[in-house]
Amino acid sequence: MSSGASGSARTRYAILGCGSVGHAVAEELTDRGKDVLILDRDESRVEALRDQDLNARVQDIAEPDVVAELDDRDIVLILASDVEANKAAVSAVRDVGGDHHVVVRASDPVSEDELRDRGADVVINPSTVIADSALQSLETGELEYMARQLAEIIEEGGGRMAILTHDNPEPDSIASATALQAIADAFGVEADILYSGDVGHQENRAFVNLLGIDLVARSDAPDLSEYETVAAVDLAKSADDGFDFDVGIDVYIDHLKADVPFDARFVDVRTNVSSTSTILTKYLQEFDQSPTEAVATALLYGIRAETLDFKRDTTPADLTAAAYLHPFANHDTLEQVESPSMSPETLDVLAEAIQNREVQGSHLFSTAGFIRDREALAQAAQHLLNLEGITTTAVLGIADDTIYLAARSKDIRLNIGNVLDEAFSEMGDAAGHSTQGSLEIPLGIFTGIEASGENRDTLLHLTEEAVRRKLFDALGVEAGSGSDGGNGS
Repeated sequence: MSSGASGSARTRYAILGCGSVGHAVAEELTDRGKDVLILDRDESRVEALRDQDLNARVQDIAEPDVVAELDDRDIVLILASDVEANKAAVSAVRDVGGDHHVVVRASDPVSEDELRDRGADVVINPSTVIADSALQSLETGELEYMARQLAEIIEEGGGRMAILTHDNPEPDSIASATALQAIADAFGVEADILYSGDVGHQENRAFVNLLGIDLVARSDAPDLSEYETVAAVDLAKSADDGFDFDVGIDVYIDHLKADVPFDARFVDVRTNVSSTSTILTKYLQEFDQSPTEAVATALLYGIRAETLDFKRDTTPADLTAAAYLHPFANHDTLEQVESPSMSPETLDVLAEAIQNREVQGSHLFSTAGFIRDREALAQAAQHLLNLEGITTTAVLGIADDTIYLAARSKDIRLNIGNVLDEAFSEMGDAAGHSTQGSLEIPLGIFTGIEASGENRDTLLHLTEEAVRRKLFDALGVEAGSGSDGGNGS
C-alpha cells in the first residue's frame, strides 16, 4: 500500500467482486471523482465495465495472488455475493500484513462474525441494511401520517385549545406544551397552557420567567368543557397518581407509558425516546416550522433536563433533536436558567441537610427540619447527590402537619420512585421514576401527636427515625444509630 495517500482526494479504492452491489458502489465512487479499480473473475462482466470507462481487470478474488493487484490501493471493498470467496480475499489481504482498510460483504450473522475474525474492518450485511432502510422509511411515513392527524384535530377544533401539563410541571412538560402551543398558533388556534400544583423549583421558575412562558393555573382557567380542544403532554406521571379530567382528551403526547391509559382521539407515546420535548421537536420539523428562539431554548432545556444533560438514557433521537435546536436557542438564557440564584430558604435547607446527613454505603439520608419551601428539599437532594461515593439521596422536611421527602438517585440498578412507593404507599402519597421521587405523609401517622413549640424537637426526631429506618430497609441497607454516628464527608 502506498504511503503517499493523504486526504480523501488521494484515497484509492479497489472493489473485489462486481455484482449489482459492487457496480452501484463503483459508479457512485467514480461520479465523486475517486480512483477505483474493479477486480472480477467474469471476463464478460469486466469487458462490459470497461465499455463504461471503468477501470476493471479479470481476477479471481478467492485466489491468494489477488493481493498483488492491491499494492497501490488504500481501501478495499470486497462485495461479491459469494461469501466464501469474500472470506478468502480477506484472509489473503491480512495474511501478507496488508494495512488496507477492508470493507466486506456478509450474508448472515454467522458470516459477519467469521469475516471480523479474519480481519475485516467493516462488515456489511445487505439484508440488515435493507431492513434498516425500510424501517427508517416506515418511521418517516408514520410521522407524516401522525402529523396530518394532529393538524386535522387542531384545525377542526378551532377556537381555543387547553394544553395540560402534569402536576408541579417540570421543564420537559413545560417545553412540550410551549411547542404544541406554537404549532396550534401556526394553524390559527389560540392555546392556554394549564397546570395544577406549583412551579416550585428555582430552576423551573427561572425557566418560565426568562422565556416569558405564560402558564395558567387550573384554578384560574375556564372549565375544560369551555375549550374546543384539550391536549395533554408529558402527563403519564400524573395519570399514575390518579389524575382525573373533567372532560375527554383529544390529543395526548408523551415519552412514558401511563399505567392508566388515556382514551384520546390522538395518542402518540414513544418510549424509545427520553423526553417529550424530542417528540414535539420532530413535529415542528414535520410541519416545517422553524422554532422561535424561546421555543427552541425551551425544548433544548427540556431535553437536557430530562436526560441529565445527555448523561441518562439518551437516545440518538434525543441527540438529533438537540442538534437541530442548538442554532435556534439562546444559550445565554440557558446558562441563566441552569444557574439561578439560590434563595435564603433553599440555602438554609441545604445547610441543614449537609449538617444532618447520614451515609450508609452509597445511600445518604438527611433532614432539613421544619421548612417553609418544600421545593428546597428537591434541590438539596440533587446537590447532595454530587458528594463523592453517593448514588442515592433522600432529604426530609416537615411543613403544615405533613412530612415531605425528596429523593434522587443515579444508581442504574435502582428505581427510587418504586422504592418510595413500595415502602410508603400505605401511609402516604409516593410518586417518581428511576432517578427521582417524592413523598407526602400526614404527620400524625408516625407520631400520633400534634406539632407545638414544646415538642417540635421530639416530633422531628421521631419522624426522622421512623422514615429513615423504613427507607433504608426498603433500600436493603442497615440503618445506623442516627445522624450523630453516621455523618460522612
